[in-house]
Amino acid sequence: MTDTIFPDVPTLGERARAALGRRNLVFVGLMGAGKSAIGRMVAGQLGLPFVDTDMEIERVSRMTISELFAAYGEDEFRALETRVIKRLLKSGPRVVSTGGGAFINERTRKQIERGGISLWLNADLDVLWERVNKRDHRPLLKTENPKKTLEDLMQKRYPIYALADITVLSRDVRKEVIANEVLAAIIDYTAKAASKNE
Repeated sequence: MTDTIFPDVPTLGERARAALGRRNLVFVGLMGAGKSAIGRMVAGQLGLPFVDTDMEIERVSRMTISELFAAYGEDEFRALETRVIKRLLKSGPRVVSTGGGAFINERTRKQIERGGISLWLNADLDVLWERVNKRDHRPLLKTENPKKTLEDLMQKRYPIYALADITVLSRDVRKEVIANEVLAAIIDYTAKAASKNE
């Protein structure tokens, strides 16, 4: 779909899709950052399939994430997550939303590095808390002080999320604004990477 006023001018989505090429776009970040909501929207603009790894894990295991954590513990869950992400990235290009702990796991991070461009949706504590405290399905937040747990996760994980190829700030604006910033960031990142390789 081209611009209706200037029909020969490619849209932001088309330009980002060309920049992405055969690579996957992998969203990383904490719960509540908007990886699934923004990921779906970006996938639509790129004309690529979207997959949420947590939903895919639930589909293949026939258990919820909470049930998997309870039955097998975090280590077993992370091993399963790595296998699922490796398989998904092999059949791209697609837009992939990962669970909050996926990029923290070194083996999974290496799969993501090999299989695509990683994009961190970075949000501050108040934004995340506002989004996650309304629902009760986050196994890592089933603690006495879930907001403090979320803050501790941020301190532990943000330095690792910062290793992602691209960072976009997730905040309280319309989803379309963030989605367009993601598309522009893909174009910018690939242009910089190309000029480095010249």
